Amino acid sequence: MKIFSRTDKGQVRPENQDAYIADYLPGDAAFAVVCDGMGGANAGNVASSRAVRMIAEYMTHSYREGMPAEDLEKLLRNAIFSANIELYDMAMTHEAYAGMGTTVVAALVVGETAAIAHVGDSRIYLVEDGVTQLTRDHSVVQALIETGKISPEDAKVHPRKNVITRALGVEESITVDTDLLRLSPGESLLLCTDGLTNYVEPEEMEQLFKTELPERVPDALVDRANAHGGGDNITVVTLSLERTE
Repeated sequence: MKIFSRTDKGQVRPENQDAYIADYLPGDAAFAVVCDGMGGANAGNVASSRAVRMIAEYMTHSYREGMPAEDLEKLLRNAIFSANIELYDMAMTHEAYAGMGTTVVAALVVGETAAIAHVGDSRIYLVEDGVTQLTRDHSVVQALIETGKISPEDAKVHPRKNVITRALGVEESITVDTDLLRLSPGESLLLCTDGLTNYVEPEEMEQLFKTELPERVPDALVDRANAHGGGDNITVVTLSLERTE
């Protein structure tokens, strides 16, 4: 398993309210957590940075070699539950943090087994021969698409395209979407914020995965998003299962 990553504030925003942590664990395991903060002043920074740190610490302390796949999924879910409670308490007790929140996407890969989890509109993709979105946005425009009120093309320019319907820290309890999948050698998970997905189409992502060295892919994706306007913070993490000889 190889981890590569990059974060960038983009071309428009004065600061970067994205945050991420990615690292290795014992027993051929690795994890990644990516958050996109929201809130006034520095509250978005606080929400995203605290969330990634709390989730990473929970996984690091709770992970054990040989855990069944279902327990990996449960571990991810509980780590996010724990972070949500702490963020919510901070928002309720400190006026400066009122209204803060963050999206989250997280993945825990052990051998060829991957557990994934998400809240909000940050995304996880599976990259193989093509690029497949594994997460469903918790957003206003996604709900409108699913009810047939707008098309995916309309969603790209909809005035409420950045409004999410679920975020960590906003409510006392949170619903976390999780899944399990099996990776094959040569496949990758791509975790990213909407600063990438709003500016780089899946077809472009696929092309860059095919033409760039694995360690260069995050840089290439961020550079492409910036070339297309870079209107938001951009964070990219790849977890790649190496091909066997």
